[in-house]
Amino acid sequence: MTNYRIIPSPVGPLLVAADGAGLRLIEFQNPRHPFKREPDWREADDEVLQRTRTQLDEYFAGRRRQFELPLAPRGTDFQRRVWSALAGIGYGETISYLQLATRIGNPTATRAVGAANGRNPLPIVLPCHRVIGANGSLTGFGGGLPTKQFLLQLEGAAAADDLFSKQAS
Repeated sequence: MTNYRIIPSPVGPLLVAADGAGLRLIEFQNPRHPFKREPDWREADDEVLQRTRTQLDEYFAGRRRQFELPLAPRGTDFQRRVWSALAGIGYGETISYLQLATRIGNPTATRAVGAANGRNPLPIVLPCHRVIGANGSLTGFGGGLPTKQFLLQLEGAAAADDLFSKQAS
């Protein structure tokens, strides 16, 4: 059984879902890759969803830099390796896709890393918004580039304004 709820946030409503294994999904209002809801989903609250809401509220208020939640994203082994590496990107830090590929031990897999990053089912908590283009530009983000810019600015990423202006050029 998967419980889900919609929670408000400064970047719009977020769908969060969890089951007995942990947090499965955080989805923006208009996702690029919508997650398919299974028949066993029900709108309900549980401890993981309550903790998720509390920790997201703390993050958006600037009081939380790391999440302490049981995570259970579903994906291929490769995707899970990439998502695990995302957790190691520090608050306010940005890295390139090449740097992320290098962190998982496969520096020639930048396109595959980018694809896995784009399928991250737990954005914000597994901070895919901290991955940028090699030239320092913002790149695609499931929540949209304005959301990516907002999150980077919230975290005080050194070049958040510069990154966004590079995207416009």
